[in-house]
Amino acid sequence: MIDLILWSLVLLVVQLVTPSVLALMGGQVSVAYLLSARDEAAQTSGSVLRTQRAAANLLETLPAFLVLAVLSILNGTDVIAFAQAWLVLRVIYLGLYLAGTAYVRSLVWAGALGCLIGMALPLL
Repeated sequence: MIDLILWSLVLLVVQLVTPSVLALMGGQVSVAYLLSARDEAAQTSGSVLRTQRAAANLLETLPAFLVLAVLSILNGTDVIAFAQAWLVLRVIYLGLYLAGTAYVRSLVWAGALGCLIGMALPLL
């Protein structure tokens, strides 16, 4: 379970860095902008905005995942299958968000939410 917690944090770092990397590769921002105070927002494309929204969505569910993972370790509850599924679904969600796929992305999000519920139920 600790490995999955660490992989979820790697996913967080990837999702937080991806918008800047895409904007830099697309020529929408410069390295100087990325290293500055960023007082003004840069004009970015749809893919950069989508990755920012995907990262914000992960930030909404990651705390619940981390709490449930730590509680399952403390209680000795086996929820590894749900935790693995959540992580895989979140990676798929990022890919679908980047691709601009709306309806399938929502189904994947619902599946990830179901995994969190599956992690929580044995703790009751």
